[in-house]
Amino acid sequence: MSAGPGTLAIYTDGASRGNPGPAAYAFLFEQEGEILFEASEYIGETTNNTAEYRAIIATLGKAAEICRGPVAVYSDSELVIRQITGAYRINQPHLRELRAGVAALESRFPGISFRNVPRENRFIRRCDALCNATLDRCR
Repeated sequence: MSAGPGTLAIYTDGASRGNPGPAAYAFLFEQEGEILFEASEYIGETTNNTAEYRAIIATLGKAAEICRGPVAVYSDSELVIRQITGAYRINQPHLRELRAGVAALESRFPGISFRNVPRENRFIRRCDALCNATLDRCR
């Protein structure tokens, strides 16, 4: 999957061991098949959906520091992507707050898209591995 010329591709993942449980997120920036930057962070006890949102918020914050062009955000969380794009309603107040955090960052980019991709995507697998490594270190 290609983000198109001049677009920064961002892949994200959030993970919790238990729901809620110890959680982490990870993200990476990719262009032309090459990973330009990657990061992961432990975020304490929370749900998987919260971790997925926190991944997107963290990556958009970092991308806004280094990117002035359009971005394409990819996640394997169908629920979160559909909530962000408006296809699904957000019933939980804490998720509405996280969605508002995403919205506040969206305006920093001249173009932004959110897409759901399969868990088997190689960049999503890398983000998942980063989450697991972070959770293993923070036990």
